[in-house]
Amino acid sequence: MLQALGLGPAEEAIYTALLARPTASAQDLARQTGLDKAESMRILLDLAARGLVAVATEVESGALDSADCEAGLRPAHYRLTPPSVALAPLLVEQRNALHQAETAFSMLTEQYRSTAAHTAGGVVEVVVGVEQVAHRFHQLQRGAQRELLVFLVGAPIAVPREDTDTSESSALDRGVDFRVVADKNYLDSHDVVRDVRAAVTAGVELRLVDSLPLKMVVSDRERAMVPLDMADSGGEPSAIVVHRSGLLTALVHLFEKEWAQARPMYTSATGVREEPATDQQPTEEELEVLALLLAGISDRRAASQLGLSIRTVERRIRRLMDLAGVESRLQLGWHAARAGWL
Repeated sequence: MLQALGLGPAEEAIYTALLARPTASAQDLARQTGLDKAESMRILLDLAARGLVAVATEVESGALDSADCEAGLRPAHYRLTPPSVALAPLLVEQRNALHQAETAFSMLTEQYRSTAAHTAGGVVEVVVGVEQVAHRFHQLQRGAQRELLVFLVGAPIAVPREDTDTSESSALDRGVDFRVVADKNYLDSHDVVRDVRAAVTAGVELRLVDSLPLKMVVSDRERAMVPLDMADSGGEPSAIVVHRSGLLTALVHLFEKEWAQARPMYTSATGVREEPATDQQPTEEELEVLALLLAGISDRRAASQLGLSIRTVERRIRRLMDLAGVESRLQLGWHAARAGWL
């Protein structure tokens, strides 16, 4: 939780242990965290130097034991500096560093585009080899901030299905709109159907077509990745990465055309199906969003209360409307009451 502010795991353990008590000694915290006393003391001194903790006064740490007083063995006790005071500068520092990184990213991106705009390498790059293809694929998924568009065709080659789960989950957690069009042959494997069902349950929008011309992933309509024929690279998996250009626009147009003609898929007890199951019920997470919606809370406030992105809230509401077979939120509220969802 605090590692983003520069605290390591051991430092965070000491800090959170001290959070639960008014004062404590290094030995007290060592027992509570499982660290040795010397390490606990080193961390406390470091936290004190950074202004996150302070040495407690006699009043704060309790009356001195007479035997300890005589022997001079009373250990130092520490207390937290109010987090609102101590952690705020760290948060500002991290925000400034992120802002500087974003500025540098924008400058480098524009510089690259301006120097490579008139060369073939600035529009299309060729990636060869399993590791390189997998690396660029994950870069596209993890770098997406708004939207991912995917064509699924045939068996995965360079990027196994199980290796995409983490990237998918990360994108959905960020509130990225995730739309997938799958070739019907893609769902031939039972393991694939199980994974696809989990993805749809998590928020991926899936549609099915009889056939697709190619595999593809498009990230934020800024870049796309398309596999090449393995024969063109000596048998090694290879792909092209397409940057903003007329070619990328054509690929996005192709996706939207296939999406419009594809058949929506819904989860079922054993996998996915083309018609929503009549007995399908909203998930607990979706019902949390529905309860706030019916209470008159805005999408943005609901997202804040649930610790979600606003895109995730909107996606869950859209899926609830699909389940209910309605076209407005007012109709959704009426259906929810009639179906006993809440």
